[in-house]
Amino acid sequence: MSDATVSLLKHVDLFTGLSDKELGPIATLLRERTFSAGTEVVTEGQGGAGFFIVESGTARVTVGGKDVGTLGAGDHFGEIALIADTPRTATITAETDFHCYGLTVWEFRPLVASNAAIAWKMLQNLAGKLASAEH
Repeated sequence: MSDATVSLLKHVDLFTGLSDKELGPIATLLRERTFSAGTEVVTEGQGGAGFFIVESGTARVTVGGKDVGTLGAGDHFGEIALIADTPRTATITAETDFHCYGLTVWEFRPLVASNAAIAWKMLQNLAGKLASAEH
């Protein structure tokens, strides 16, 4: 576990409130990924098995072929893929060399299943997000 990857996780809404000790095992599961400019990182409508935290570079976000935003250092995407087996809701295409840390569902689920404290805090974060969206 590195302090840098724990620090990255602290900026992810899904992990708000988790201690460094709780973030440590998650950080050890992160894998570095680099995508060249022009490469689709994830594709709308396809299965999603991973979550990404952007370390550097930029990527374009499109939904239904329409430009809806840009991702850069510190941004994250794919957190729904860690919890629900649903298709991707957007396409993410690297505009520059795009360096991320990725986390797969098959590594993440066993950790959460065996750690009630992490699972409970994440559930509270999701409930809070849902309540905010309803208002």
